[in-house]
Amino acid sequence: MSQKSEKTVILTSLYIRNKRLSLSLGFLQSITMDTVISLLVLSTLPQLVVPQAPRVTSFRAIVEMVSGDSRIFSGESVRLKCSIPDVHRSSWEYLWFRGSEQLPQHGEHLDLWKPKVRESGKFYCQGVRDTAVGNIHTLKSLPLEINVDGGWAILQVPPHPGLVGETLKVTCRIRGSLQLHEVILYKDGVEVMRQNGLNTHFYLTNSTLEDQGMYSCRASWDADRRTRSVISVDASVQVLEVLSQPLLEIVADNNLIPVNKMKLICHLQYNARAPAPPIHFYFYNNNNQLGTAMSQNHVLVKRTPGQYSCKAKVPELGISRRSEPKPFGQVTGPQTIPPTLHPRDPRPLAFPRSSPDLFLSPSAEPTAARPSPHQSTATPTSFHSTGVSIQSSYPTRKPSQSAPSNLLSTVQSSNQTSAPLNISMGSGDVSGESGDVSGESGDISGESGDIP
Repeated sequence: MSQKSEKTVILTSLYIRNKRLSLSLGFLQSITMDTVISLLVLSTLPQLVVPQAPRVTSFRAIVEMVSGDSRIFSGESVRLKCSIPDVHRSSWEYLWFRGSEQLPQHGEHLDLWKPKVRESGKFYCQGVRDTAVGNIHTLKSLPLEINVDGGWAILQVPPHPGLVGETLKVTCRIRGSLQLHEVILYKDGVEVMRQNGLNTHFYLTNSTLEDQGMYSCRASWDADRRTRSVISVDASVQVLEVLSQPLLEIVADNNLIPVNKMKLICHLQYNARAPAPPIHFYFYNNNNQLGTAMSQNHVLVKRTPGQYSCKAKVPELGISRRSEPKPFGQVTGPQTIPPTLHPRDPRPLAFPRSSPDLFLSPSAEPTAARPSPHQSTATPTSFHSTGVSIQSSYPTRKPSQSAPSNLLSTVQSSNQTSAPLNISMGSGDVSGESGDVSGESGDISGESGDIP
């Protein structure tokens, strides 16, 4: 073979080899890009197929008291229970909180075993359960407040607001078993009832809005020829009307209501005990009833000038309330709304005395001074209701005793600063012997600390 032919063969072989190499590199590059694209698709596919599950359900946990009381002495116990209103009856675990602090307990029940004063607070619970997409929580429960008192006297009041006309029971509790000879109930620092120490329960019969206020009690007993007495911290008593006075709203927005119509809405607060009987609503223009009674609190009427009002009536309870008139358009001449009468039995001026020794004579009265208003350890919940003010009276008082205020009292907040008491253990724990007194006859005092 000639030298020229050999060169031609060598060049052809090199061309073929380079061609094969370029094809191999292109194939590998194509495979690599396809692999990267496939991996990207697979990584985004779960997000497209499986939506993110919610971490909080619409259920709200409920905390309730199984045993004990919302106000206890240090050394006593309380048991709380957490429940989840889950119709599917799923398996839940429980979280407990005091304020913002999570407690170590995880069971359905929370036992406060002989707590100290510093363990007072608002307690919450929350449900949690494990699922395929992670833990799911319920909403936190509404708070339940527990007050641990280190003193010698506690006034136990109803845990929920009372209703007008009901009888409210308050009890003056004393630490230990003492032979009391007199118990006195105060409202806003003024004495309202006094009775023999054998009976520590007080009853506010046929309660009215004026019975709201801050209450405390004083208990007295004799020991070692001395008269000793203790007084509780303030506790809030709240009273609501069953049916508040309605407030009429007139909606005449052309974007929401037809041009020739307007909407009357009757707003009120209904606090009847369950099962609450139905309310009937009535609407008026210039004292003329518009249509018949209805179960809804709103109605569409023709847009006509006049004085409009509404009335709410509960036939089963025999109560009704009417709103103040509200003008619409050009009103000619004065319009008056007839007053709604609320017949009810008058409150007796004094409770009947079954025997002369039911109330102690002035000579048996302790020499301790009357209590001054002082700070409550409770944090009352604020309630607002509107309505007429009804006069109430209390048992007969001695001439030297000041009369209670007839004004509707405002519930005090827990951060209010008040005058100091003549006993120093009301808001803290007591240490020392129970017989420590400051004189021949007076109030017990002690240092702050838990009683062993």
